[in-house]
Amino acid sequence: MQTAFVSSKIFTGSEILTDKAVLVRDGDVVDVVSSSAIPQNYNTKNLGNHLLAPAFIDLQIYGGNGKLFSTELTTEALEATYEYCMNGGCSQFMITLATNSIEKFLKAIEVVRQYWSEGGKGLLGLHLEGPYINPIKRGAHIEKYIKKPTIDEVNMLLQKGKNVIKFITLAPEQCDDDIIDLLFKNKIVVSAGHSNATYNEAMSGFQLGIPVATHLFNAMSPLQGREPGMVGAIYDSGAMCSVVCDGVHVDFASVRISKKLMKEKLFFITDAVAEVTHGEYQHIFKNDHYTLPNGTLSGSALTMLQCVKNGVEKVGIELGEALRMASLYPAQVMKLDKRYGSISSGKKADFVVLDEKLNLERLIIDGE
Repeated sequence: MQTAFVSSKIFTGSEILTDKAVLVRDGDVVDVVSSSAIPQNYNTKNLGNHLLAPAFIDLQIYGGNGKLFSTELTTEALEATYEYCMNGGCSQFMITLATNSIEKFLKAIEVVRQYWSEGGKGLLGLHLEGPYINPIKRGAHIEKYIKKPTIDEVNMLLQKGKNVIKFITLAPEQCDDDIIDLLFKNKIVVSAGHSNATYNEAMSGFQLGIPVATHLFNAMSPLQGREPGMVGAIYDSGAMCSVVCDGVHVDFASVRISKKLMKEKLFFITDAVAEVTHGEYQHIFKNDHYTLPNGTLSGSALTMLQCVKNGVEKVGIELGEALRMASLYPAQVMKLDKRYGSISSGKKADFVVLDEKLNLERLIIDGE
């Protein structure tokens, strides 16, 4: 199928164009051309006075639409999460499991494979947030499952989770260099998080090659005058880092200050959970976020589109940059930017269509 999408504004990932059309064939972008140069064999779809932009990518989400993946471990929970993502303009997501038993991790791997085998869409893979974290900075994570990694256990997880486990958040001070090297060799994206590392310990991890850190300011050693901690090392190292832009996990002023320092290295995640009142991870909805039953902050109620809106309206980030923080930069973290995160020839035809108030008018996936 060949379709030409015409919109009053098209954000390619680098600039906003007017009077243009995106040509799509068989789910991929063919070209961006003048609206007067659409080939006759293309079916034109006019999106009106809206903004067409790359669809979003969420690298940290635990569930959605009332289903928490770690509680259910079903393909239905993955489907519910995907639907939640789509409602927020997100076409690709990384399902995340907080620190848990190895048995649950192994079950999750099987369910992800089943979801894919049944034709499930949007799921990039599995993000293990733990168990190799620092108990001092566990946040909402269950302490009894936190551990230091062994080569044997990590090898087993990598073997069982081949092509499924894509992203692991760990505390660098809790892991020997050979563990991190092993993850690198297996092409796992290693992220520093839930860490009480000193500045020097954190910098050692980044110098070893850790490319990214997990939810800036949350569950990490803070920036202080005599000890810059993990936050200072993130600023100083040039590592990329996610941020939960809801004004609860991080004050909007802190996001603004960090964006000035980090520029294109800062990107959005939702860190979204679902309300669950049974099982080991229980999340209670409180106005605009979730907590554990004891009141500990445990997750957001964000969508990726709300991250963009907050970035623009509350933080003061320029629209194009806020859109990149939800699309291009997450794609770069996963080394998927040749397919996702921008609109140009050869990219996947996944787009959001937004009105002038940044409300979602439509989500286009595979050009449909």
